[in-house]
Amino acid sequence: MRVQLNGKVGVVTGGSTGIGAATAIAFADAGAKVVIGDINEVDGLKTVNVIEKNGGEAKYVSTDVTDEEQVSNLMQIANESYGGIHALVTSAGVLQGASVRIDNFEASTFDTVIDVNLKGTFYAIKHAVPVMERSGGGVILCIASGAGVRGGSSSVAYASSKGGVNGLVMTVENQVGGNIRMHTICPGGLSTPLKLGQIVQSAKLAGNDPDAAVEQAMNSLGDPAGVGKVLTFLASDEAAYVRGQIFTR
Repeated sequence: MRVQLNGKVGVVTGGSTGIGAATAIAFADAGAKVVIGDINEVDGLKTVNVIEKNGGEAKYVSTDVTDEEQVSNLMQIANESYGGIHALVTSAGVLQGASVRIDNFEASTFDTVIDVNLKGTFYAIKHAVPVMERSGGGVILCIASGAGVRGGSSSVAYASSKGGVNGLVMTVENQVGGNIRMHTICPGGLSTPLKLGQIVQSAKLAGNDPDAAVEQAMNSLGDPAGVGKVLTFLASDEAAYVRGQIFTR
């Protein structure tokens, strides 16, 4: 079965690299018009270029998800450019403070991670919902993690933020209901800049060789493209009967 997103508009925060980029490309391959919101312009434009070379249509919008006005602008541009929003993927995220004990964990680091991962997700949902309702409904896919949902993490802040995303989704889905379907997506270990950065930091703190740690980890890390395919299915009409949390490799 080939998943179709023809006639749909997808917004992907954090769409320049990792899961976000893989999802943006998969959405476009399935026929959706895609708007990428990210602070990483270089990689964001590269992702748009890949989509356009494959015959798709996409737009990059510089967006800091910790700035509510910028997030609101992202949703407005998607609406004005393509006539609505039918799928939102909140993939913007950071992982800081890996392998740091709670008694040594800096409050500023905690605030940064919460602002991007949790508050950024809140802003995206807040400003996408009204547009999505006017578009006739849609799907909101919020990237969380097994960390903070059914287990711990290398980072106190990361686990807290992802557990918060899960609680946010469970609360908002009861408010919107109807034509808007929501899922918490919990990917496993993937070869993304975020994950590789965590491996390097943890290795350094432990006094180990970061390059060797990354090389060893690459044997078990999955490809973000696989998660992108899952998210594309969830954004499609074929997934209308799917509910709840989704755990992937």
